[in-house]
Amino acid sequence: MTPLPHEYAVTLLDSRERDVQLSADGLPTLESAAPAQFGGPGDRWSPETLLVAAVGDCFAITFKGLARLAGLPWTFLRCEVTGTLDRQDRLLQFTGFHIRATLGVPADASKAVALETLENAERRCLIANSLKAPVVLNATIEPVEPARVA
Repeated sequence: MTPLPHEYAVTLLDSRERDVQLSADGLPTLESAAPAQFGGPGDRWSPETLLVAAVGDCFAITFKGLARLAGLPWTFLRCEVTGTLDRQDRLLQFTGFHIRATLGVPADASKAVALETLENAERRCLIANSLKAPVVLNATIEPVEPARVA
């Protein structure tokens, strides 16, 4: 890791005729629009879906690093992440995030270490730690047959 602080820059371009264009150096441009719940087309990434994706992506990347440090063998991590948007104190805001994670590990791997690594990833996710809405993790450890490990 490079020394802190880190800065991340994104450029947005919007016009009446197009969706918002999100760009950053070295990355492909993304198109963003309001979600269907706010009258948008519903077929593009929105600020809401990008935020929920960021929570899940950060959790997965944090897990990957922690699993490497712990020497935890694993074959897959599948996450379903839900963010709840509601009115709180007369403002619309995310009131919670729910991560349902299924981790595939070899049958002889320690389920306790696998669960501890998932829980540690949830606690250490810098995106979730930057938000005021709580994150709840429901983790399932799934033993994988040796044929699926390869």
